[in-house]
Amino acid sequence: MKEKLLRIGSYILVAALAAAVTLAVFCRGEDGPSKLDQLESLIEERFIGEADLTDLEDAAADAMVNATGDRWSYYIPASEYQTYQEQMANAYVGVGITIQTAEEDAGFVVMAVNASGPAAEAGMQVNDLLIEVGGQDVRGMSVSEVRNLVRGEEGTFVDMTVMRKGEHMTLSVERCQVQTPVAEYEMLGNGIGLVTIANFDSRCAEETIAAIESALDNGAKKLIFDVRHNPGGYANELVKVLDYLLPEGEVFHTVTYDGKENIDYSDEKCLDIPMAVLVNSGSYSAAEFFAAALQEYEAAIVVGEKTTGKGYFQNTFLLDDGSAVALSVGKYYTPKGISLADVGITPDVEVSVDEETSSAIYYGTLTPEKDPQIQAAIKALK
Repeated sequence: MKEKLLRIGSYILVAALAAAVTLAVFCRGEDGPSKLDQLESLIEERFIGEADLTDLEDAAADAMVNATGDRWSYYIPASEYQTYQEQMANAYVGVGITIQTAEEDAGFVVMAVNASGPAAEAGMQVNDLLIEVGGQDVRGMSVSEVRNLVRGEEGTFVDMTVMRKGEHMTLSVERCQVQTPVAEYEMLGNGIGLVTIANFDSRCAEETIAAIESALDNGAKKLIFDVRHNPGGYANELVKVLDYLLPEGEVFHTVTYDGKENIDYSDEKCLDIPMAVLVNSGSYSAAEFFAAALQEYEAAIVVGEKTTGKGYFQNTFLLDDGSAVALSVGKYYTPKGISLADVGITPDVEVSVDEETSSAIYYGTLTPEKDPQIQAAIKALK
């Protein structure tokens, strides 16, 4: 079973899910129709207005998962399942941009442009203001609505109109398979390499290790890992990275709902250089356990703000109608057997930032020289 620290892409038959958590919305009890069956029938047969059954079922399923009281379990409508899969794969068919709603619904600010993506090739730039997609005015729309307009069949084109320095520009952009970078590095000077890890989903270990080795090849004698705003990912990706960095020993420990335990170990090979890890309140799941493992092995100094505190992992169960539920099915622990649930990690060096600075960090618009947490990490490494 492939364990997903935040959201797992494993698929189990609906019958297994119903047997385990009685989550099948339209199952019938031994004594007749369930309460949800009865309510749906009443609405369908006697409600004077119009009601969309898919919307009713989605709302019921979402409410049922929320009623567990677990903040980490969630329902995924069928209409959003493909986007969910793309996110887990760090790949999607689109144009390769990140957008943010502009003030007063004036459009969408282009916050990032994938350097190897089709939008960059068509001439789109950071800080462009997106106002039309496919001839439709997007001002006042939600980000998800714009995303649905932008995405489409691979190889087709979409016209995107932007405002740049007061001028309208319409760019014809080809929809292509876009791989989202997972890990990147840059040299900060004085032999310090900065490795930024966006998440621990698909390709994380491969790209993180490649980034580390590129930094070392370019003269890095010390490393800073940035997992701020990192939402976690797959357990096996985390373990591969920890195995590369840490000496022989336990690195990760899980216990499932039925009491089954699994312990992952690293081998004797390790990276023996000074290291630091940047965290904040947006670091959770695998990102927290990455920092915790390095901290407990005394392999790195943790710098930044206290993390979220996520101690459960989820499996994703696919339902008959194409929707799914990510359900917490187990707990995980640090190498020393500590649960981070509702506790998180307290940094060795605490450095708080305001909301504006945090947003700039999230969108990658803050230079290392102006980033107080990076500068604190550099100081700690000295």
